[in-house]
Amino acid sequence: MSRGRLVLQAPGEVCVNTLGGDHVLLAPEQDSEMMAVLDWLGRRDVAGLYTGAIANAVDYVLDGPRTGRYDLLGADVHPGEKASVGAKLEYEVLRSFGLPKEPPLDTLIAGVPVDIKATVGSNWSIPAEAHCRICICTQIQLGKSRHRSWLVRAHRSWLYRGAGNRDGKRGLAVHARDHWSVPLYDWTPLPVNPLTLLTTEQAARVLAQRPGQEPRLTMMFQFLEGHIIPRSVISTVGAGKHDPLRRARNVRASLERGGLTLLCGKFPQQRDLAAAHKITLGPEDWVALRMDGEHNGAG
Repeated sequence: MSRGRLVLQAPGEVCVNTLGGDHVLLAPEQDSEMMAVLDWLGRRDVAGLYTGAIANAVDYVLDGPRTGRYDLLGADVHPGEKASVGAKLEYEVLRSFGLPKEPPLDTLIAGVPVDIKATVGSNWSIPAEAHCRICICTQIQLGKSRHRSWLVRAHRSWLYRGAGNRDGKRGLAVHARDHWSVPLYDWTPLPVNPLTLLTTEQAARVLAQRPGQEPRLTMMFQFLEGHIIPRSVISTVGAGKHDPLRRARNVRASLERGGLTLLCGKFPQQRDLAAAHKITLGPEDWVALRMDGEHNGAG
């Protein structure tokens, strides 16, 4: 099957020009190593663990508590920083799944070497050492706040020669991804930073240097009434300032004057109050609600 300069061999044919020698291509169900890795992953919430890992990688790159940035698609984020999400994600995935950092690739799953790859574009850069090895390939669509992943053996015969670079990295052929890989999960939503829901004018006021933290945090909770506010968002609004979480606790009285009750998931009773409004708070989440049940927005 021809794709430009690439002729794809199908399972049952021979993978040629490999560093480890020619070998027969196997369909996923015939590949015992792929099946072992798939069995290990199948006993875990792969989509959920990847969602958390990607969110952590994005937060790390944005570094909101120091920079005040909250949107990876913002004009203040360099394209190279967007691309670095994939590199950070590798370590977040290892931590989330409790996997070791283990050569010759990124880790071992069920005793099988596995490379962890991610892209915020449409393809992955498969390094020479991962050619013909098993990879978890994750695609992140930032504009649509979603992600999906496949398990694939990245045979060199299934990699675009024209996509190579001086490091020997190549892109995976779409046909091989769609026909000879195993989808781990379909498109899955990523958490949306609530600051991205603000209008341009609102965001400018909430993230301004003046007035101080407490008036700006009050405005944020008012603008985002009914939306769950993670701890990281409070730290971003208070970027570079002292103890923004304590400042957040101090705004309860000013919110109450406007008819809003500030709830923190750290406290069971407040979690229960939020649950009564069909909002689930994590231990580091906050929300401002009208306790008569008439609030705008959603968690």
